[in-house]
Amino acid sequence: MNLPPQVHFARANLPPILIGAHYDAVPGTPGADDNATGVAVLLELARIFATEPIKYPLRLVAFDMEEYGLLGSTDYVDQLKQAQQPLRLMISLEMLGYCDSPPNSQNSPRPLELFYPNCGNFIALIGNLRTIWDLVGMSRNINQAGVPSQWLPVPNRGKIVPDTRRSDHARFWDAGYPAIMVTDTANMRNPHYQQPSDTMATLDLYFLTGVCFGLESAIRNL
Repeated sequence: MNLPPQVHFARANLPPILIGAHYDAVPGTPGADDNATGVAVLLELARIFATEPIKYPLRLVAFDMEEYGLLGSTDYVDQLKQAQQPLRLMISLEMLGYCDSPPNSQNSPRPLELFYPNCGNFIALIGNLRTIWDLVGMSRNINQAGVPSQWLPVPNRGKIVPDTRRSDHARFWDAGYPAIMVTDTANMRNPHYQQPSDTMATLDLYFLTGVCFGLESAIRNL
């Protein structure tokens, strides 16, 4: 399998930050939220960081075949390991544009519903234990950009809460890399998840724009 489409911004002799988003969708669905929103933010971050780089080198990667078992990211991680390539952080952009503010519009896996809001108006950051301080800092920056943010560290590669493993970051967790999924929580909020109704008309583009600008600020401050 060939490496997926990627953009490199080399700045310094530091381990790179890798930002990824899968560009495939479930057959029969438009895939507006899952995962055109992730790809749109990936492309916008590429545009922004190309003109105003940060201190870390950046790799921006579009992964294929996430919906068929994370195949693109699996191959990418295998090549990273073979090259003994360290990463400062991997960030997986996974469904970023659905927002629903009424009470009880948000579900969470048990027992997380005891600790997280039941209004689906926030963006979630979910990372392995190596990313705890990044989770705190990134969530703070996204909040300051005007988008509510919640963060969750998970032990044991997320296996204690299997729903936290449902994107390309899981392959990086398995390989021991620090990795964070950024998500609107998919079917725990969005009733159009993997349905023919997953269209652009269902998205909150103001929310999506805020997530993008919040991520830019958060990544600059890593």
